[in-house]
Amino acid sequence: MLKRMLAIMLTGMLLTMAVGFPPVNAQSQDEPRVATVRGDVLKLGVGEKARVEVKLRDNSKLKGYIGEAREDSFTVVDSKNGSNQRVAYGDAQKVKKAGSGFSPRSWIILGAAVAGAVATWIIIKPALCDGGAQDRGPC
Repeated sequence: MLKRMLAIMLTGMLLTMAVGFPPVNAQSQDEPRVATVRGDVLKLGVGEKARVEVKLRDNSKLKGYIGEAREDSFTVVDSKNGSNQRVAYGDAQKVKKAGSGFSPRSWIILGAAVAGAVATWIIIKPALCDGGAQDRGPC
């Protein structure tokens, strides 16, 4: 009876160690992200022309330019008030060039172009095709 109980306890402890306590790899999971952020900062450069938008791990955002880039952190300078904020590479989730992507003005221009193309197709095509009587052109 004692051997059986010890065997069950030993099996339970082995299963708990194998399944219940996975190895902690938090640092190794963060390394690719940190390397990507560091590479993005180095690619953008330092100075007032290196305007960036930084998304931090707590989902807050910083805007400004990169004032200084070190081995373990970089500094974002807010161009409006000149304040500096040091950001560790591990605290940054994403660094991108400021103004990248579509602005509202770009979306308006794109929408107007699409609306013009649709209007042309709906209005001009029937006028040119004359109700299907012609077999040339866009008909």
